[in-house]
Amino acid sequence: MIPMNYLDNAATSFPKPEAVYTFMDSFFRSHGLSPGRSGCDRAREAGQLVDDTRRLLTDLFNGTDPNRLCFTHNATDALNLVIPGLLAPGDHVITTNLEHNSVLRPLYALGQRGVEVQSIACDAKGFVAPDDFSDAFRDSTRAVIITHASNVIGTVQPIADIGARCRRAGIPFVVDASQTAGVVPIDMERDHIDVVVFTGHKSLMGPTGIGGLYVREGIQIRQTRAGGTGVRSARKEHLPEYPYRLEYGTPNLLGIAGLQAGIRWLLKEGIEVVHEREMALVERLRDGLLDVPGVITYCQDDLSDHIAVFLFNIDGFEAGTTVPLFDVDHDIACRTGLHCAPLVHEHLGTAQSKGAIRFSPGPFTTKAHIDAAIAAVKDIASMRNA
Repeated sequence: MIPMNYLDNAATSFPKPEAVYTFMDSFFRSHGLSPGRSGCDRAREAGQLVDDTRRLLTDLFNGTDPNRLCFTHNATDALNLVIPGLLAPGDHVITTNLEHNSVLRPLYALGQRGVEVQSIACDAKGFVAPDDFSDAFRDSTRAVIITHASNVIGTVQPIADIGARCRRAGIPFVVDASQTAGVVPIDMERDHIDVVVFTGHKSLMGPTGIGGLYVREGIQIRQTRAGGTGVRSARKEHLPEYPYRLEYGTPNLLGIAGLQAGIRWLLKEGIEVVHEREMALVERLRDGLLDVPGVITYCQDDLSDHIAVFLFNIDGFEAGTTVPLFDVDHDIACRTGLHCAPLVHEHLGTAQSKGAIRFSPGPFTTKAHIDAAIAAVKDIASMRNA
């Protein structure tokens, strides 16, 4: 049990299930070796854990070949493999104004080198229209890259419809599932996804420093790095086959162990069950703040097709100035600012006021936590005319 009221699960889920802490500790004490880089039994068992976690994640995304599940440090690291691995000067790429800087900044860098980046804007409710993507397709379009759910406003995008259009046009479809992996079902086949990118430290309930991607058969990502793989060491070039194609150096064994434990806990609880519980808390939060003078909400009127992210401001306060009020006065941990997604805030009109306040409950958030958060917002809002 943690003393603070933690409402920043969209950044990193906390606390983790007890099973995650226990498994990470016990496994690392007994198998903290380099998997695949020694012939001893414990090294082979460490390698087996890595392979088992590949299979677990492949099943979670309804992939077909666990070898095409590659581990990285996080989603940002994975996107920095995928984006320059798919695009070259002269190419056209389509994205949205909902993206995190993990997509925007790599695309900006490539834009400086001759890649044309086109951004599709969301509507007033925070959703993009699939037809807008079809209308934007060109002969030079080499990828569509989209976040599954906004980390700012929580809207879940219609990826199956967008993916179907991309598949018909033969354009690789990349989905950033940082906010949805572990909370919204993702199906590579049903959703026509070519590459799915994930991080372990959010809704998959793993530790920080672990993430990855799954690449569908037929999609080739150019290699932009090289290094050790633990196998075929005499070869001068980096190995071309998956998973080694996009994995470099000794893997984060402790992170993979924690990720596996987090996924197993999540599957036991039920992804849909956890999501419904979190959304009930967001609804309670919204309803409790609905008539509070000075509270301004963004894209929270209809919570269908949303994840548990609640964005608001308090009139008369710059978002950042509320951090000590929530933290020190009310023991609430939350996130303010632009949330590494500046284009969303430009769309909402909150960029000028340096962003907004984000509450994001998680699996261990209770009704009491939400009621305390409502009381804290009311208290801070009452200071406007003091």
